[in-house]
Amino acid sequence: MIQTGIPTKGPTLGDVGERSVIQSIVDVTPSSINGDDAAVLHRSSPNSRAVVTTDMLVEGRHFRWDVTTPRQVGRKAIVQNFADIEAMGARPVAALLSLSAPKDLPVAVVTELARGIGDEVGKYAAELVGGDVTSGDSLVMSVTAIGSLGGNRWALTLDGARGGQNLVAHGRIGYSAAGLALLESGREIPEELTSLVQAYQAPEITPGSGVIARSAGATSMTDNSDGLLHDLKLLALRSGVNMDIDSSTIAPDDRLRAAGEFLDHDPWQWVCEGGEDHTLLGTISGDAPVGFRTIGGTAKPGTGEEPVVTIDGGATTYGGGWESFA
Repeated sequence: MIQTGIPTKGPTLGDVGERSVIQSIVDVTPSSINGDDAAVLHRSSPNSRAVVTTDMLVEGRHFRWDVTTPRQVGRKAIVQNFADIEAMGARPVAALLSLSAPKDLPVAVVTELARGIGDEVGKYAAELVGGDVTSGDSLVMSVTAIGSLGGNRWALTLDGARGGQNLVAHGRIGYSAAGLALLESGREIPEELTSLVQAYQAPEITPGSGVIARSAGATSMTDNSDGLLHDLKLLALRSGVNMDIDSSTIAPDDRLRAAGEFLDHDPWQWVCEGGEDHTLLGTISGDAPVGFRTIGGTAKPGTGEEPVVTIDGGATTYGGGWESFA
């Protein structure tokens, strides 16, 4: 069953006050190091470095209650931040949550957001270790993720791709965009397509995939948050290499094709332009790491030529993606 909407009954944030709001979060995301002025993290492994990232989710811009639930938004907030940690080849260890919300918002909404956060951090043996709450005109979440980068290898940065490497991917591509399109259609969604909706509402990544890729010798990585071709173009530009994708490796699967037929929409657009799958995308000189698949390759551009991303050696029909100020 597809769920959307928020709890509407019970005490509001204004009814209970700041301390009770914080306690409602802590109750469902317990941590032994949360509750002081600041959290002191457990000692990382020897020869490790801290990795930090942050992302915001704004109601009406990044999520809508007619297509999701608070618990799913909480899960999504962690996935998109932990995917950035994974994309560096690091291991997520902790998260912080800052929340601005209207005073008349039911406390149950915040509790469910926190419950979703707890669902995801638990998969990593990580913890929600602190944050802040305040009143505001709409619901705005900001999650800061902290990771640990062990060993002597370089982090998997956007400028690490080299010509002659394999382009590899871990995770589904196009599912999240298809799921959103299904929800926005207003039509009754067939049971066989609900996995696409779930991929939008609460995308999933496999914990440790970025660490595995870095250990196997990957040199660069990003995650598909804003669109496959959009994110690969940034990786290509920062590294100064061309990237060519083998269309057979990213072709819409049976579910995406069925959704395309159901909505009379070209599923290739979801694959090429749809974001929020948080698929890990990287480059490596050898075979694809465990859990990854090869989807193409890289090459040096000609002298004076700008790096390009192509499919089967040619220009792409689709190439857009998410832009924050578009």
